[in-house]
Amino acid sequence: MSTDAVLRELLSRQLDAWLPAALHRSRRATLVVAGADADTPEAAVRAVAAAGGLRGRRLTVLVLADQADDLPTRLGAAEATLPAEATVHLVPGDHTRLPVALKAAGAAGAPVLAVLDAHRATPAADVLASVAAGRPGELLLTARTPVRDTLAARFPLVAEVEWVPSDATEPRIVAFATGSDRGLDAFKTALWTVARSTGALLRDPADPHADPVTTTVDPDPAPLAEALTAELTRSGPRTVTELRRHALTATVYRSADVLPALTGLLDAGTVRRDPPDGRLGGDVLITLDPAGATPTA
Repeated sequence: MSTDAVLRELLSRQLDAWLPAALHRSRRATLVVAGADADTPEAAVRAVAAAGGLRGRRLTVLVLADQADDLPTRLGAAEATLPAEATVHLVPGDHTRLPVALKAAGAAGAPVLAVLDAHRATPAADVLASVAAGRPGELLLTARTPVRDTLAARFPLVAEVEWVPSDATEPRIVAFATGSDRGLDAFKTALWTVARSTGALLRDPADPHADPVTTTVDPDPAPLAEALTAELTRSGPRTVTELRRHALTATVYRSADVLPALTGLLDAGTVRRDPPDGRLGGDVLITLDPAGATPTA
């Protein structure tokens, strides 16, 4: 699956999570698609039309792209399927035009989701700042090289995964930046679903020598257990909620994978929990037990 096709699939799934939440929070919101092929913005507009739920709200879709001969026609046909509450604006150029486009669209103070294919160049600081200024602002990005540090300068939560295609084409970085744990969890869930359906593997860009992860429905908990043990060793006791966030931001895994990994660590005596009984809820404190056994698969 090409990078553009991956971006289209992730965008469609991310919209399912983002659009209802954005329009519940605010009466207006802005979706930006920049740098992708002509199929991606058309797919975004049709996904918005299929989602519905715009009554009494206003959605602006900004498409930043070099104008291929048929792009205005294709976008026009897709826009015709939208309700009156949604409008589409085609802006010539790449993501460097995004700050100006967002300002012209009156996007300030309302939810913004920007979807960028940045394989030519990492977005500059002013581009990231313009997205982060949304309330809230979220960014879905594909790139050739790691972008975590760049995104973390503007966004509280960043997940970055190396997408390893099944057809041996060049791996790409897929990243998501947000201020919402729920938004980040939705991204990771979508990423795993798309990877599983295409046979792609996922790898941590910070550890290029690590084995890629196969995105099965029930992944082996041992690698994540090792990562959680390392985090507890480094930072001391953490709540389950904090360990879920660590899995989302610092590993390829989803928050749903944390409980099986912690259960294995508890069974092995590698960690302790406080309180010692009851549901393994978000406020349960997990502490590394220096005398505990080494976790096993």
